[in-house]
Amino acid sequence: MPVDTPPAALRRLSDPVRRALLPLADGLGGVTSAVRALPDVLICGAQRSGTTSLFKALARHPAVTGPTLRKGVHYFDVGYARGVDWYRGCFPLRASLRARNGRPRVLAMESSPYYLFHPLSAERIARTLPDVLVVVVLRDPVERAYSAHAHESARGFETEPFERAIGLEEKRLSGEEERLLADPGYYSFAHQHHAYLARGRYADQLARFERHLGRERMHVVDYADLFDGTARALTGIERFLGLPPGPGAPPGHHNARRRSSMPEPLRAELTAQFIESDTRLAAWWGRTPSWRA
Repeated sequence: MPVDTPPAALRRLSDPVRRALLPLADGLGGVTSAVRALPDVLICGAQRSGTTSLFKALARHPAVTGPTLRKGVHYFDVGYARGVDWYRGCFPLRASLRARNGRPRVLAMESSPYYLFHPLSAERIARTLPDVLVVVVLRDPVERAYSAHAHESARGFETEPFERAIGLEEKRLSGEEERLLADPGYYSFAHQHHAYLARGRYADQLARFERHLGRERMHVVDYADLFDGTARALTGIERFLGLPPGPGAPPGHHNARRRSSMPEPLRAELTAQFIESDTRLAAWWGRTPSWRA
């Protein structure tokens, strides 16, 4: 199958077929990287906040496309050593994105939810993509943590039950951000897969992105607004990206996992832990997040 098969056809492929074709696509993309696009749009997180659903919803727009055979490339977090030519090779040919026959220029996007949390991603993004637009979706940090634990457990990256995992989090993450900052080649499994509560302290992560990219290049969406059954939040994102109106369908729920309910005493305890962080988030955002309303 040619690397530049139309995106709609690629989206119909099953996941096993996509995975099987990915090495071929990466190889051919690398050979032709000089004539390929870099992304115009990054969905940077937060993890387990509907980024897959948003990616799929935006990909339905005729003027938006994603990387070849994947949603996220993870270049600016764990793949940076592979170099920008490899990254460029993951995207469509520039010629295929040009405006033509009344169709506007097509925007290339990717979605890697670890970008928001990785301490070096914002600086790397700003250096490599000086005009990129960034979209972030924020979810109740307690629900986000619980969902992330179910996700990591299902993938085999977590073996402890939720309450034990959050009890271990401080020890697991101790010194890891400092090591990532000190050594750009360092990889931290715990930082990527076991930061259940830390990933929900959004204010610091957003401030870091603002420092490197500027507030005008960031669009932050509340999870509750994105999944309120309407397309209002999606329409707002389209406007931010300078797109004409899209299909107008609300985002569906994708990549969700079934899990038991969190015990209410634990939920109340964790909600209280986020009061200070959520207060700072509200000040930065200029609105009260839905989970505090």
